[in-house]
This record gives sequence, structure tokens and C-alpha cells, in this order.
Amino acid sequence: MLHPQRSLSELPKMSAASQVERAVLEEEFNWLLKEEVHAVLKQLQEILKEASRRFSMPTPGLESQQKQENFILGSSTMDQVKGVLTLQGEALTQADINLKVAKSSQVLHFQFREDKQWKLQQIQDARNHVNQALLLLSSRDDTYQFKTGAEVNKLMDAVMLQLTRARNRLTTPASLTLPELATSGLMKMFTPPMPGDVMVNFYINLSKLCLTVYQLHVLPPNTTKNFKPTGSSVLHNPGAMLSPSSPASGTTGRSDPARPPQTKLTNQV
Repeated sequence: MLHPQRSLSELPKMSAASQVERAVLEEEFNWLLKEEVHAVLKQLQEILKEASRRFSMPTPGLESQQKQENFILGSSTMDQVKGVLTLQGEALTQADINLKVAKSSQVLHFQFREDKQWKLQQIQDARNHVNQALLLLSSRDDTYQFKTGAEVNKLMDAVMLQLTRARNRLTTPASLTLPELATSGLMKMFTPPMPGDVMVNFYINLSKLCLTVYQLHVLPPNTTKNFKPTGSSVLHNPGAMLSPSSPASGTTGRSDPARPPQTKLTNQV
């Protein structure tokens, strides 16, 4: 049986208890903003500093001291492509490639010119995004006092945006059309020069270094443009810079929808 008068008499006590509880919660929240948030941000900063060191550029004049990594190439389709790539930081400094031409026993040999190296834009962009995230964190050091939880969330959203962009640059390579690839500086890096019907592209996909080779064939004038490229990309683990231990593997090649007219594309790698 309820006692309304008794319940009403207890309201002041309940109200006082709620106020005490609220004060305790506010005190805990203020401690969290002042102490714990900065501790977590400092841990995150240390992690990103290590990531940034993995992407670090060589000091001018000390490029030769930067670690070099060599990768042996092997095609997943009938050994059509063989060779060795040398990766130093964000740049491919040497490339020695043997390409077996389709429907022929001829083997073409190409290598980088001695005065050339190819910088991987994906690595540069990913490093820049990681450094932007570090700048955001360093702008809120131990002397800064967060006032609201929304302020912390806003900072973390901005940091995560930069980290997501860094990850996307390594997981989603920029798509180049064949005309763009044909006119890129990459095609001018080889000696002897590559024939006009052969194109190559280097890129990062996840934790792997990829080489794709394209060979073009002229179609008769009355041939319909039914492009069905075949082949696969060669993927190689670029080492601890991107992934501590990722096995080399192959994946199906992907053609670009934009192609020059009356040209048939065959993905050789």
C-alpha cells in the first residue's frame, strides 16, 4: 500500500542525493577532459609519429643512407614479366624488367635510366595526411584545456578524416587513362625507350607494390570496340615501411574504361 505523504516527505532527500550525484559526475567529467583525454591524445601522437617516420623523406645529401628494398617481380600468368625493382623511401630508384611479348617468343628488356627515379605519389600523399593529423594533435597540447565533450569529438573527427584519406591513398590507386599513362613521365624513364604499343604503371595497393604492363594492338577498321582485357597485376610486399609481414600475392588486373579509339588493350601482367 502506497503512502503519498511519506513519499512527498522523501522528495527533498532524493533531490539532494541527485544533486550530489550530478556534482560527482561533473567532477569526473572535468577530470576526464583535463587528464585522460590528453593522455590518450599523447598515445595517439606517438603512434602517428612512428607512422610518419616510416614515410620520412631523406635528409638532403644523405639520400644514400636511406634503406633500399629490392623486389623480385614475377607474373602470375606464364612468367610474362620478370625483373627487379629497388624502392628507396617513396621513390623507385632502379627497375630492371624483362617482358615477354604476347604471341611471340621475343623478350624485351628495359631498365631505368641512371639519371631517373620515379616517386610514388601515393606514398607522398599518405605521408602528408599523417603529418596533417599530427599537426592537429599538437595544436592541443597538455596546456590546452578542453571545455566540452563536443570539442574533443570535433578534434577527433578532423584527425580521423586525415587518417582515412591517408589510408584511401594506399588502398585506392588513382585511375589513369591510357592517354594519360602514355604522356606521363614514367614512359620516359626507360632505356632503351619502350615501344609505342607497350605501357607500364607502378602503384601501391594496400600493403603491396604493384606493376602492371599493357600492350596495345591495332584493330581492323571494321572491328567493333569490344574490349576484353585479360591478365593480372603483380603484387609484392614493399616491406616494413607499409606492412610488417604481408605475403606477396597476385590479383586480377583492372582495365581503365577510357581507351584510345581502334585500340585493343591486353593486360600482360
